[in-house]
Amino acid sequence: MAQIPLPVVTIGWRAQAVLAGGGAVRPLSALSESAYLTVGGELIWLGEIGAGLHPRAVLVPRIPDRLDGLTLDQSRARVWRPPTVPAAEPSRLTTTCRALRHALPEVGEAAGFGALLVDRTPGFPLDRAVDAAGALVRACATDDPAAAAASAERLIGLGPGLTPAGDDFVGGAFFARTAFGRIRTPAADWTQAMERVRAMAAQRTHPVSAVLLADLLAGEAHAPLHDLATALAADTIAAAVAAAARLVRIGHTSGWDLLAGFLGCLSAGRVG
Repeated sequence: MAQIPLPVVTIGWRAQAVLAGGGAVRPLSALSESAYLTVGGELIWLGEIGAGLHPRAVLVPRIPDRLDGLTLDQSRARVWRPPTVPAAEPSRLTTTCRALRHALPEVGEAAGFGALLVDRTPGFPLDRAVDAAGALVRACATDDPAAAAASAERLIGLGPGLTPAGDDFVGGAFFARTAFGRIRTPAADWTQAMERVRAMAAQRTHPVSAVLLADLLAGEAHAPLHDLATALAADTIAAAVAAAARLVRIGHTSGWDLLAGFLGCLSAGRVG
C-alpha cells in the first residue's frame, strides 16, 4: 500500500535540490528523533518541526515508522538557505571571540574537543590529538593551507559515531576560515587543501560525516553555527552566547567539537 506523501514544513536548499533531481528515498541511518536518507545517492536529513536547520534538512510534523519509499509533499514548504556572514574587522572579531570564551560557563559543560576551550584535556582518544588540533587552528589562522590539510589528516575519522569528533573539529576550523578568511595565499591553494581534506574524509570516515564535512568546507553548516558567526561579526556577545548554547546541543559532542575548531581558528590559532 502506497504511503501518503508526508508534508514538509521547512526544507534546506540543498535538500530541495536533491529531491528535485528525483530518485527513490532510501534510509541510510536512523537516529532516535531523526534519520539520514539518500535520494539518488545524495544525502538529506529528516527531522521533526523544531529541529535545527541545515542546508540538507527536511523538517516534517513527525518521523514515520516506515522510511523506505517515503514520498514528500513540498508544496507548502519554506526553503531555508544559510545567510551570508557579514564582514568583520579582524582585531574586533578576536576580542569578541575572547569574550565568548570567557562566557562559556553560560553555554554549558564543555565536552569532546570543547574541553580545550576551558583549558582541559579532552578524554581518550581525543587526548592523543591535542597537538594536531592546535596545529590545525594555527594553520587556518595564519593562512597556511598546506599545513591545515596535513593537520586535518591526523584528525579525520577520530572518535566514535556518525560524525567523529575529529571531523567536526576540522569542519569547524575550515568553516571559520571560509566564513571570515581574508586570504592572502592564492585561493587555489586553499581549494587544493580542501579537496585534499574531502578526499581523505571519503576514504576514512562515515559517509554521513564525509558529506557534512564537505558542506562545512563550502561554508554551510547547522543554523546555530551561522547564527554564531553572524553574532560575532556584529560584536553582539549576548547573541553569540545564545547561538553557542544552541550549537553545543547538536549530537553527543558534535556541537562542542564544531565550536572548538571554529573558535580556535578565530582566536588567532589558540584553542586552549
